[in-house]
Amino acid sequence: MGKLMGFIQIIRPLNCVMMGFAVIVGASLVSTLNFTPNLFLGFATSFALTAASMVINDFYDRKIDAINEPNRPIPRGDISPKQALIFAFALSLTGFVAAFKTNLPSLMAAVGAWIISITYITKGKGTGLPGNFLVSATVVMPFIYGGLSVGQLESSTLLFVAIVFFSNTAREVTKGIVDVEGDRSHKIRTIAVTHGEKAAAIVATIFSFLAVCLSPLPWMLGLVSDLFVPPVIVTDLGLIVSSVLLLQDYSRTNAKKIKNLNLVWFVTGLVAFILGTIT
Repeated sequence: MGKLMGFIQIIRPLNCVMMGFAVIVGASLVSTLNFTPNLFLGFATSFALTAASMVINDFYDRKIDAINEPNRPIPRGDISPKQALIFAFALSLTGFVAAFKTNLPSLMAAVGAWIISITYITKGKGTGLPGNFLVSATVVMPFIYGGLSVGQLESSTLLFVAIVFFSNTAREVTKGIVDVEGDRSHKIRTIAVTHGEKAAAIVATIFSFLAVCLSPLPWMLGLVSDLFVPPVIVTDLGLIVSSVLLLQDYSRTNAKKIKNLNLVWFVTGLVAFILGTIT
């Protein structure tokens, strides 16, 4: 049971499900939401490739995680590094096959997202803010993929991509505060390492503020219905409160709470766009 739980935990199922739903949101932004085979294939692609990136990340971070997150599956011995690589290969292949069965633009987007993810894990992680941007690029790709899976992209998609990009970058900068001890020992140049936790909290707040500033535009431009408004207000208030709390206390413990809390605002943001586009 320990090994099975290890394989489940290493893919971060919640993250994978959210990225799968991101494809559905991306599709809903450009057309009436119909649960066609392509939509299910898109969900499967995003889920599998997100899971693969999580496993590959844990493989490369196994020494850092022994300091920062010793309870993760590889450091605690539930999964060997070799088993992790085999698992990542199987997940990647599954994602590419699902993308291939969707259409050629979807396959190209899937390959591009995978390359960006691997670039971040192997090279970009040590670069600090540029690495944070790479992570955010992989996070927004499922929304673009969703549009491509139904054959088109529209301005609502690109606007939503910008909002998600900024809010996720804020979360990644915050994560740098959480991981500062291990990152410093491995010379990973996050903002928290190079400029201190307070500076990282300020930068994270700036990116959250940019996301909040953009969030009313889809409704103001008539790209979504009025049902978009209530959950996006919750999202914006959540981001604002989280930022204030982080600025007041940028300790590792509080930053970890804020990082996890921001996932909640990510979900409410998804709900806002789903409600705003399905009616």
